[in-house]
Amino acid sequence: MKDYHISKHNSFYTIGLNYKKADAEVRGKFSLDENAIERILEQAKLIGLDGLLVTSTCNRTELHGFAQHPYQLIKLLCDNTHGTVEEFQEVAYVYKNNDSINHLFRMGTGLDSQILGDFEIISQLRQSFNRSKKQQIANPFLERLCNSVIQASKRIKNETDISSGATSVAFASVQYIINNIPDISEKNILLFGTGKIGRNTCENLIKHTKNSHITLINRTKDKAERIAGKFNLVVKNYGDLQTEIRNTDVLIVATGAHSPTISKELIYTKKPLLILDLSIPKNVSDNVTDLENVTVIHLDHLSQMTDDTLEKRKESVPQAEAIIEEVKDEFIKWLETRKFAPVIKALKKKLKTMKDEELDFQSKKLVDFNSVQADIISERIIQKITKQFANHLKDTEIDSDTSLELIQRVFQLELESK
Repeated sequence: MKDYHISKHNSFYTIGLNYKKADAEVRGKFSLDENAIERILEQAKLIGLDGLLVTSTCNRTELHGFAQHPYQLIKLLCDNTHGTVEEFQEVAYVYKNNDSINHLFRMGTGLDSQILGDFEIISQLRQSFNRSKKQQIANPFLERLCNSVIQASKRIKNETDISSGATSVAFASVQYIINNIPDISEKNILLFGTGKIGRNTCENLIKHTKNSHITLINRTKDKAERIAGKFNLVVKNYGDLQTEIRNTDVLIVATGAHSPTISKELIYTKKPLLILDLSIPKNVSDNVTDLENVTVIHLDHLSQMTDDTLEKRKESVPQAEAIIEEVKDEFIKWLETRKFAPVIKALKKKLKTMKDEELDFQSKKLVDFNSVQADIISERIIQKITKQFANHLKDTEIDSDTSLELIQRVFQLELESK
C-alpha cells in the first residue's frame, strides 16, 4: 500500500486465530485482557508501527496493522499471551492488504462469526479503534476503514433479516437449557459471573424461561446487585458459591478468568447438574466431568447449534455481501484518492508560491494595490484549480497514473517524501 501514503510501512496485515481452527483451549492461550492489549499498543509504537487495531473476543484474537512483515504482529501477540509462535502457526491465518480489508468487513458485519449474524463484534471493533486512537496509534486509513465497516454493519442489520431473532452465545445457551431441562421454570439457576455475556444470558433467561429462581454471584457483589435490582433477582456472596452450587439445577459460568473458577472440589450434588461454561479460556476444570450426575457444556458446543432462525439467516447472506461490496467500493475509491494527495498538496504549494511572487511584484509596481483583496481572490482561484484537478484524477475513465505524471512534469513539482 505504499502508493496510498497512509503509513511508512508498505503493507496492511491481519494476523489471528479463531474458532474455525483453534479450539477453546488454544484460543484461551492467545486471549488478551485490557492490560495485555494496552501493552501491545505501547510496544507497537516503540518498534515504529503507526497503525494498529487489536481485537480479542471469546471466538477470536486478531491484530490488524501496518508492518514491514507480519511476524512483527505475531511476535507482539505471542509476547503478551501464553501461546507460542509454533502454536500460533498451527491454527493461524495471515491476510495482506485487500484480503485483510475483506476479512475485516466480513468479521465486523457478523458474516464470519461463530453464530451467523452475531452483531456484538461491531461494538468490540468500535472499542478497539477508540482504544488505538486514544493511544495515538490509529491513522486515517484505520479510522476510515472502521467507519466503513460500522456503516456496512448498520445497513446489514437494518436492511436484511440476518439479525432476525435473538442471537449470540447468550441466546444459544438459554435455548440449550430450554431444550434439555424439563420444567425449567421450576428449576434453580445459578449465574456465576455478571460481565457482558453474563448480563446478556441473564436477560435471555428471564425473557425465555419465565424462571424466578435465578441467583447471581460475582466476585464484586455490587456489580451483581445492579443487575439483580433491574430484574428483582437474588444475589449471594462469593463465599456462598459452594453452597449455592449444591442447591442448583443449572450452573452458568461466565466469569472470564484466565484460569478455572469452578473445580471438582466445589461440587457436591446428588441430583443432576447442568453446567454451561461460557468463558474463554475454559473456566470449568476438565476433571468436573468425572463427577456423576454432572454434565458440562462448553461455549463451542453451544455455538454449533443450528436452528430455524440460523437457517433463515443464511438466506440473507447474498444480500449482506452485496451491501459489503457497495460500502467497500466507496472505501476503495477514497483509498485511491490517497494516491493523489502528495501531488495535489505539491500543486497547491507551487500555486501559492506563484501567487506570493506575483502579489509581491504587483505591490511594488502599483501604488494603490490592495494586497489583502488580491490575496483573498487568488486563494479562491487556487482552491478551484486544485479541486478541478482532484475531480479529474478521481474520474474512473482516465488513467490517473499518467495524469499524475503529467501534472508533476508541467508544474515541475517536488513531492515531499515520508
